[in-house]
Amino acid sequence: MDNRVFTRLGTAAFCLGLAPGALALEATIEGIEDPLAENVRLYLDGLEAEQYSPERLESEVLRRSSEALRVYGYYSPRIEPRFDDPEDPTRVTLAISPGEPVRIEVLALSVTGDAAEDAPFTEAIEAFPLSEGDRLRHAPFDSLRSRLANLALERGYFDWRFADRRMEVRPHANSARLYLALDSGRRHRFGDVTFQGHHIETSRLEALAPFASGEPYLASEVARFNQRLGQTEWFASVNVRPRLDRELARLALPDVEPGWWQSLEVEGVESVDRGPRIASGALVAAAGLQRPDAPEVPIDVVVTPADRHQFEVGVGYATDVGPRLRFSWDQPWINRYGHGLDHDLYISGPEQQFTGVYTMPLEDPLRDSYRFQYGLRNKDNEDTRTLESTVEAARRWTFDNDWEQTLYVRGTYEDFTQAGVSNQVLLLYPGISWSRTRTRNPTFPTWGDRQRLAVEYSSDWWGSSAEFLRLTGDSEWIRMLGDDNRFVGRVGVGSITTDDFEDIPPSLRFFTGGDRSVRGYGYESLAPEDDEGRLVGGEQLLTASLEAQRRITGKWWAASFIDTGDAFSDWGPSDLKTGAGLGVRWISPVGPIRLDVAHPFDDDDAFRIHFAIGPEF
Repeated sequence: MDNRVFTRLGTAAFCLGLAPGALALEATIEGIEDPLAENVRLYLDGLEAEQYSPERLESEVLRRSSEALRVYGYYSPRIEPRFDDPEDPTRVTLAISPGEPVRIEVLALSVTGDAAEDAPFTEAIEAFPLSEGDRLRHAPFDSLRSRLANLALERGYFDWRFADRRMEVRPHANSARLYLALDSGRRHRFGDVTFQGHHIETSRLEALAPFASGEPYLASEVARFNQRLGQTEWFASVNVRPRLDRELARLALPDVEPGWWQSLEVEGVESVDRGPRIASGALVAAAGLQRPDAPEVPIDVVVTPADRHQFEVGVGYATDVGPRLRFSWDQPWINRYGHGLDHDLYISGPEQQFTGVYTMPLEDPLRDSYRFQYGLRNKDNEDTRTLESTVEAARRWTFDNDWEQTLYVRGTYEDFTQAGVSNQVLLLYPGISWSRTRTRNPTFPTWGDRQRLAVEYSSDWWGSSAEFLRLTGDSEWIRMLGDDNRFVGRVGVGSITTDDFEDIPPSLRFFTGGDRSVRGYGYESLAPEDDEGRLVGGEQLLTASLEAQRRITGKWWAASFIDTGDAFSDWGPSDLKTGAGLGVRWISPVGPIRLDVAHPFDDDDAFRIHFAIGPEF
């Protein structure tokens, strides 16, 4: 073929590719209001006039408009279309008179089978918004049908069917009859749970199941089981699924090619594929079967082990401590009982810390456990020099309301110098704490709160260097007003009662000030001082903060705040240190970045800049 032919074809194809796309027909609706008018526009949306002849276009517009009105019960409308150009229209004006609506004459909704006594089905029927005599609307009927079908699957009625599902409309009489009858059959119950690919003791995994064999099936419980297995961090992947039709599948024999003696050739007659066949033995056996009172659904769990060693490195910066580095080495499982071991190294200018936690899950691995911790910490900040080593044994419970209770015994050896006074102490003290953290969208919470309360006691009766009773508590809230206003509030309190304050190490005394307490002041620079102006540390603590944030655009927020607080020797200080200022928040891919400029009202500094990365909690 001549090359010129290819050139011409290529040029034509290129020109077609550059041709503008067809424009949709624009519609103006007269005579009716929303939602009817809006629904007509939706049905006409995307209709391209150039794809139809003028007669067919008018017919298509009438058809779509009529369908849009039927959804709202208007089956006999009068529609007059007017096109701006009969030959090449781009706009149509529809003058619509909807006519008399179709009203419901008969409404028959029912549920039979086990679901007849199941409350969600009854509630769905009772919540149906239409009654006899009301104008017909299709959407509620379709919604109820979908709702009943979804409930049947979610609640274990796997043999469900609609015994009747009809919408009879009589436009000439402006009446409709709605029939919807669900036959749920029997409700299935949970069967045995089988695990594949697991490396943890089966009894530990079974304890995570929120259901027991024989209980009524709920799809939400299957999803919850999947979630709880994932929360253990023992597995790289988790797949929990119900096993259905296991017994029925055994009755279907595989396809077998017929032998020559089974073949039949008749001229003009085609062979018919009859599908799977049933063995005679299976039929005999099936005839003798009795339907069980409660059919069961076995649950199959397929998991793959998580990496035994997991490493993570984090780098950050805050004006309180400057550059900071964190290295963690986590072992989510070290044996078949699911014990875990985590190590954490934290390095910053004023503080270096190395800690480890050995976790022993108990009967309910997510809620009950023993924890054994150790830690080494060196701190050099302001007038504090301390080297601390700590060991702790703890028992943890998590309750149904998400509160976590921890009962612990801690041993601490601390070699410190505070305000020029050096000491070495050995403390052994029990404690108990309650805490709860709730958030939505943890990266930048739009709603959340955190509370913690702890009580600790030490006595020289069992060899501690100091006797004290120490209480600490803090609470923080995040709430939204609309989509663009965010509020953050914090309150913190602390108190230590002792006659041996000189033997209380800096780790148990109170200091405040900095990015996360009273902005406008240096990190832990607020505390009682000695005669030479060196920080001694306080026996009491009170801090409070209120911050209002306003979205500027996208992921950028502006903030205004006021902080107040102090650490002091006697409860009820005469005045608290207060700082206020403005800030900017940017929700970056690595977490929120906060930049604040704060003015301290009780300090010679005109302002102080605070910078931090990460969410509030």
